[in-house]
Amino acid sequence: MERIKKYEFRKVLEELRKKSGRGTELVSVYIPPDKQISDVTSHLREEYGQAMNIKSKSTRTNVQSSLDSILSKLKYVRVGENGVVIFCGAVEKGGDKTDIETFIVEPPEKILSYIYHCDSSFFLEPLEEMVEEHEKYGLIVLDKREATIGILTGKVVETMKHLTSAVPGKIRKGGQSAPRFQRLREIATEDFYKRIGEHATRILLQIKDMRGILIGGPSPTKEDFIKGSYLHYELQNKILGAFDVAYTDESGLYELVDKAEDVLEGLDLMSEKKLMVQFMKLLANDERMVVYGKEEVRRKLEIGAVGTLLFSEELETEVMRDLVELAEEIGADVEVISTDFEEGAQLKRAFGGVAAILRYRAK
Repeated sequence: MERIKKYEFRKVLEELRKKSGRGTELVSVYIPPDKQISDVTSHLREEYGQAMNIKSKSTRTNVQSSLDSILSKLKYVRVGENGVVIFCGAVEKGGDKTDIETFIVEPPEKILSYIYHCDSSFFLEPLEEMVEEHEKYGLIVLDKREATIGILTGKVVETMKHLTSAVPGKIRKGGQSAPRFQRLREIATEDFYKRIGEHATRILLQIKDMRGILIGGPSPTKEDFIKGSYLHYELQNKILGAFDVAYTDESGLYELVDKAEDVLEGLDLMSEKKLMVQFMKLLANDERMVVYGKEEVRRKLEIGAVGTLLFSEELETEVMRDLVELAEEIGADVEVISTDFEEGAQLKRAFGGVAAILRYRAK
């Protein structure tokens, strides 16, 4: 249900994102749960007085009308455990018309600080950060001189360990034969790769629900490291790809994330596409293992036959919420499918926006 709530909240943000004003007339107020409403009221009254200095008469009138509306709402608004956000302003309606609109939003996570913001659009960034998927990825950048291990959480890169090697340079000392020198370099490189693998395994195996590992460095170093299977087998299976990066210190981690941007963006779509391909194959070859349409899906949910419930992201949230409750009762998986690829668009277009893969062949 948590994923559906976030989906619904994103829909609310999408609607707010469409609202615009002519000038700095849209007011956003973020109220943390521990903020006294009397303090907020006092501050907004001060802003009301300051608004008298706005040169444009229409902007001045609209800002003061918005503040009046918010002040009246504060008399009865409920501040939940996560706080509350109030958006109000003269929203453009087309044809040179505007209307004062007010939206009261309960955030999905706790608001940490009080914010008052006035602009031509509502200030949504703090709420958008709350619904971003904070997925975790392991990061390793290496060459024969050094290596850096990090973790990507959402958009934040954290450096966990930096290692330097004892691999000798390419120029050998006098008296050493070329084959012997080369062998010493290979042994030192092998030892360094093992050390990287040990540290990476110790750090990354502790991360719960890590989606994958990205490895960067010059060729052929990164490929040699991957082929050598220096990571624990569970981590080795999570390697998403190797990427050419110029640096192998902390800045190399950021470069790696930039290079892998397309891969990271495509992961959710790939997962959704696999589910839809599975649904289509079953529909063609074993149609009693799938079902589609709201009423048919509901019937299969009621008898506990659904294994995975599939929704189009464009389905009405009321229908979605109702069916998700049934899915939770029987422990079925729930997936929201994007319309950004053909099979996903087909779920909405051809199957009414809702389908299911069954646990067993049901009549």
